[in-house]
Amino acid sequence: MARRGLVFLALLTIFLGLLVPPASAVGPVTRYEGELAGARYLVLVPENWNGTLVLWSHGMYSLAFPEPERIALTSQPTTEAFLLAQGYALAASQYRTVRGWSIEEALTDQTRLHDWFTHTIAPPRRTIVAGESVGAITATLLAERNPRRFDGLMTFCGTLAGGAAHWNSSLDLGYALNTLLDARLDLVRITDPAANVSGFADVVRAATANPEGRARLALANALAEIPGWFDATQPRLPGVADQVFWQGVWDRFYRAGAFGIDRVALEQRAGGNPSWNVGIDYRRILAKSGERTLVERAYAEAGLDLGTDLDKLAGAPRITSDPAAVVYLARFGLPLGRTPVPVLTMHTVADGTAPAAHERAYAERVGPGGDLRQLFVNRAGHCVFTASEEITALRTLERRLDGGEWPSTRPATLNAEAGTLAPEHQTIFDSVRETRVTTTPSFARHTPPPYPRALPF
Repeated sequence: MARRGLVFLALLTIFLGLLVPPASAVGPVTRYEGELAGARYLVLVPENWNGTLVLWSHGMYSLAFPEPERIALTSQPTTEAFLLAQGYALAASQYRTVRGWSIEEALTDQTRLHDWFTHTIAPPRRTIVAGESVGAITATLLAERNPRRFDGLMTFCGTLAGGAAHWNSSLDLGYALNTLLDARLDLVRITDPAANVSGFADVVRAATANPEGRARLALANALAEIPGWFDATQPRLPGVADQVFWQGVWDRFYRAGAFGIDRVALEQRAGGNPSWNVGIDYRRILAKSGERTLVERAYAEAGLDLGTDLDKLAGAPRITSDPAAVVYLARFGLPLGRTPVPVLTMHTVADGTAPAAHERAYAERVGPGGDLRQLFVNRAGHCVFTASEEITALRTLERRLDGGEWPSTRPATLNAEAGTLAPEHQTIFDSVRETRVTTTPSFARHTPPPYPRALPF
């Protein structure tokens, strides 16, 4: 397996950007691009504009990789082409600070771009604000904080439990590795990011090589709800060693930023350390984890006592946060579930970057009376959707906006609709084999476990 096929969403975005058909392939499209107050933007308006604008917020680009040259307007390239052909206008800012936890700039820059569109092109009849991964937080905060600006919200693979929950879970992963595998990682206030990431990768790799290491790595990953399933083209493998190996892949290629330069940049931005584990009961987290069975099987195979290791986690020194940094991450990273517009979210069931449990945390904040529908796709991967699934999700939200009621979101209904779209809309990027492959729509019923470190409000 080549490293470059698994690195990070930023590199995948670059790859997908190369596949987008030219605007001429979908009819006459007017292209606007430039800078607004130092933030690059891209706007595409088809000649047959239907009056709907989709304002897209990109995910977090790691500082460990180059800045993407192309500004993403949707998650999948053929989704962009389809929407333009159907008359949707698309707009996105790259933000003044492109990489890292740039939600603070994103909120201002996306609002400024929406104003520019209204004043320069025309007031949209309807604006749907959308985003993926960390960009889902941006989109959600935009909707929550601008009650009359947007008409609907759509998120994909969102870290909707919030920034503190996301970074705390990575801290829990590292804390368990330090305590149980003597990893000796800096978890906060990292002094040498490159060496810390290298050490993290080495510990994870070594742990997958023997039963004892696998058991403890499985426990560490379960505390962060990292699944033992990575390959989007295959079902989850049954063996313990195979599942822990794939957890390690999630760790080394998608979670490493929490132990390197991305963590350093977050603390610089927040003015200190926003993460903590004081008062955290790891027994309770494991009891609710979707990966608990894997942990129990791994400990049984290794002949280790799980209770003894949980005692070690309970007794090891804890990490405290800096209050001002916690406040910063709440201000620029905590969706409250109080959007005044209909919300549709979509998530794969096995996502080691933003576990599907984020959706449960968000739904609990919204409450039973909220105008929310959540869709799940029975596939592994972070933001690994077909264009047909994304288009079907948008159509579902639009029907809610048009008719005032949600249409059926039964998986069979959604799969049937997605399956009617053309073959070019039925592909995903296979990160293991570094190629695009054809698949089928895979909407499914799913109840995520509780997010392990969701804040209690």
